[in-house]
Amino acid sequence: MASRELVVLGTASQAPTRTRNHNGYLLRWDGEGLLFDPGEGTQRQMLLAGVRASEINRICISHFHGDHCLGLPGVLQRIALDRVAHDVTCHYPAEGQEYFGHLRHAAYYHDVAAVREQPAGPEPVVLAERGGFRLTARPLSHRVPTVGYQLTEPDGRRMLPERLAALEISGREVGRLARDGRLEVAGRTVSLDEVSESRPGQRFAFIMDTRLCDNAFALAEGADLIVCEATFTDDDAELAPAYGHLTARQAGQIAAECGVRTLVLSHFSQRYAHQDPGRFADEAGAVFGGEIVVAADLDRIPVPRRRR
Repeated sequence: MASRELVVLGTASQAPTRTRNHNGYLLRWDGEGLLFDPGEGTQRQMLLAGVRASEINRICISHFHGDHCLGLPGVLQRIALDRVAHDVTCHYPAEGQEYFGHLRHAAYYHDVAAVREQPAGPEPVVLAERGGFRLTARPLSHRVPTVGYQLTEPDGRRMLPERLAALEISGREVGRLARDGRLEVAGRTVSLDEVSESRPGQRFAFIMDTRLCDNAFALAEGADLIVCEATFTDDDAELAPAYGHLTARQAGQIAAECGVRTLVLSHFSQRYAHQDPGRFADEAGAVFGGEIVVAADLDRIPVPRRRR
């Protein structure tokens, strides 16, 4: 199992199809599991994908249209049923607090889950900052209050074994050099820069249900992997701004302008259920030259290897 990967649980928009469930995406990030937009049927999709309730540490909801949140009651009840021992933090637009409350307590059950609520306001906000990542939310431009999410890993350094060996630095000396930035070796000072190289932190973004807007680009900036809605094709491009959505080409535009490495297209309208999914990749690829994945239910997509 990859330590950093996206598990796609559903890829449909407003209405599911025979081959596409409502939205749902689990990001595995080292030991953390972030569940994005659990639409109706997410609990069953988790079973099919081999995702356990105990893997979920955070639930991030972009907005309270049903295809992005109606699976929340079942997921929370499963977390309680499985006696998940750790806290689960839920993020969502603060303006939707009433809807979250309805979903949180949609039915009778023995609620023993440790669920924390941490909504995101109408301004960009850092929701969590841990050793391995920072989670940020930014408002997007949809028909109801909506936020997108960005996960960023801090930059670091990677030790170069061949240079350490040449200077006969090993064991605890390596840790001391990494901590202090310099080390006295055989009468001279060795700096950290001499035996290491920059290791850019990885980035992930989740951009769902929005028109083109500044914050969509801000979320995608420099991302290794983004999940981006591509509700419409060029044939129906006039519908995108009217309904607060993107076309596949616009998703490609965001990825191209922001230096994205892998673009995952999802949230497809049911009107295209019988068309070739490759069409979405073709339209995004007309403006974006990086890797494009037209997501299918139960796909597993690794986060790309680190940049050098």
